[in-house]
Formats: sequence, structure tokens, C-alpha cells
Amino acid sequence: MALLSLYIQPKASRNEIVRLHDGALKIAICAPPVDGKANAAVTAFLAATLGVPAKDIAITRGHNNRRKQFAVRGLSAEAIRQKLMPG
Repeated sequence: MALLSLYIQPKASRNEIVRLHDGALKIAICAPPVDGKANAAVTAFLAATLGVPAKDIAITRGHNNRRKQFAVRGLSAEAIRQKLMPG
């Protein structure tokens, strides 16, 4: 299991990885931060980007905050880094 530190920008024009932001990977998500919609959208975006089932991704910290920590099962930290930040 690997942990990801993320900074989430809800209500963006499109879902995308933006850049590193204060030690965390910044991800823009279209969904609003209401009723867990942004959290669900981040989980779905990560699952699609990393090629793992959404059930293997869980929020471990920051449910109601822009700064979040996600746990990803089935991939090493290095494999995640390569998929999220190629090159």
C-alpha cells in the first residue's frame, strides 16, 4: 500500500493533474465540494489514471479539507509516481 498526499481544487473546468503544490500533488476536479462529490470524483480520477479499481483507493485523512491523503493498494509508490508524473 502506498500513500499519496494531494491538494484538491474542486469546481475546476476539467479533471487534471496540475503540479506539485506545497509538498502535495495538486489535482483539479470538476465536482463541487458538496456531499462528498469531490472526494468521489478524486477517487474515480485516481482509479482511472492509475489503472486500479476504485475499491483499492481510500481517503485516509482530510475528508473535509483540500489537503487529503489517499491510500492506494496494489501499486508501489514508485509505480504511482511514474503514472501520475511521467517524465
